[in-house]
Amino acid sequence: MPALAPLYHKKNMNQPTWIGLIASILTTLAAVPQLVKICREKKAENISLMWVVILFVGLCCWIYYGILKKDMIIFISNMLAALINAGIAISAIKYKQNKA
Repeated sequence: MPALAPLYHKKNMNQPTWIGLIASILTTLAAVPQLVKICREKKAENISLMWVVILFVGLCCWIYYGILKKDMIIFISNMLAALINAGIAISAIKYKQNKA
């Protein structure tokens, strides 16, 4: 997206930016172990779909906020987190249907 400010610009990489970058990486990757576990075990009976839906809507709001603020860190991290959580939702639906 050309409207988003480049992350790599030297004046943008101050301490708060680095902290935001580290926080966004950690929170984005937090759901990966859950997705891997669901896919590996092919079980999702303990996953609340309502939780995933609420989280996904919140992530979409963060994505829009990142676009409005022209903040690449907010935009990219929440886009990735939304994709990961969409994967969790799809896997949870698939494996809950298999059990029924």
